[in-house]
Amino acid sequence: MGGRRRSAGVVRRVLHFITRPMKRDLGRGGIMVHPYRGYGSRQEVFVMGRVFRQAALGRAIPHHGLLRDVADVVRRIARHGVAGVRVEASLGANRTTATTDRDGFFDIHLPLQTPLPQDLSWHQAELQVTQGDDRMHCHAEVYIPPPETDLLVISDIDDTVMYTGVADRLRMLYRLFVQKAHQRTAFPGVAALYRALHVGADGEARRPILYVSRGPWSIYEMLEAFFQLNRIPVGPILFLREWGLSWRRPWPRRAEDHKHDLITRMLTMMEDLPCVLIGDSGQHDPEVYTRIVKEHPGRVKAIYIRRVDRQPDRERAIERLREEIAHSDCELVLAADSAAMAAHACRHGWISRADLVAVRQVCVDEG
Repeated sequence: MGGRRRSAGVVRRVLHFITRPMKRDLGRGGIMVHPYRGYGSRQEVFVMGRVFRQAALGRAIPHHGLLRDVADVVRRIARHGVAGVRVEASLGANRTTATTDRDGFFDIHLPLQTPLPQDLSWHQAELQVTQGDDRMHCHAEVYIPPPETDLLVISDIDDTVMYTGVADRLRMLYRLFVQKAHQRTAFPGVAALYRALHVGADGEARRPILYVSRGPWSIYEMLEAFFQLNRIPVGPILFLREWGLSWRRPWPRRAEDHKHDLITRMLTMMEDLPCVLIGDSGQHDPEVYTRIVKEHPGRVKAIYIRRVDRQPDRERAIERLREEIAHSDCELVLAADSAAMAAHACRHGWISRADLVAVRQVCVDEG
């Protein structure tokens, strides 16, 4: 009986979590807008989001309880993107328009002809969405690094921040809600390390941390919850893949291409800002990051690769990559844990000695 009650409790928690975004429409359904956090520089900003249609709740469905959660799961599965919707975006006195693609996604590029206040890092872009007679207004948070920013951090998520499972929603939900100790879903010391990198050695850096995943945009909300539960700086952006499967292209775009193109875009936009790249040894991160170092001499100051296995062939391959960039000012660090990454960052003055001690202690406590 106890086991069945625990299982029922897990099911209820999972259902409530999955359906939480659905409850925002109060069961009315119709056209909905979900903007993602935006990012940019003093010259331009980018905002993504999705416009979709979801069904209304039937009159017989109560507004609370298990039946409502089950109905919302069905509504979430059944919702679909709306193509050809006009999205007007404004940030300060800057304005532009975009149109949703066949899956309902919009990708706004807004040049900043009128400067924004430099004393703010977070800004609000206003979005006006028009579909037929329906007009919706919402806003998207946009992060622009302050002028004194000294470092950009770009991190993989899968097997770098959290254990494998980000592309497997059921496994991720199991780790978030069944294992109870939420910290075990993240690698020991990750939160402390990323907080240290975000604030810098003086505690005031406010560096941007951009996260990349091979998962689809449909897990955006789950990843947000994961970062909040583990107190990891959202930094502020999650970059996922727009899988866009079709009969003509029945497979998602390769994760390594997605990652390479994104990092290239970030380095171009952030001009001369130096960068630290963080990944893991289990995928293509070392190869992609080494290629970035070669294509952008002087921009990447360190590559941190989390060792997720000890396969001799793989370690030899990573060592060869380290030798390929040995002539540059970028060091590839194959790290056993977050403490090893923190030690290197502290030696280069990117985090404080006190934060290094904190990361080491957390690794011991969580390990």
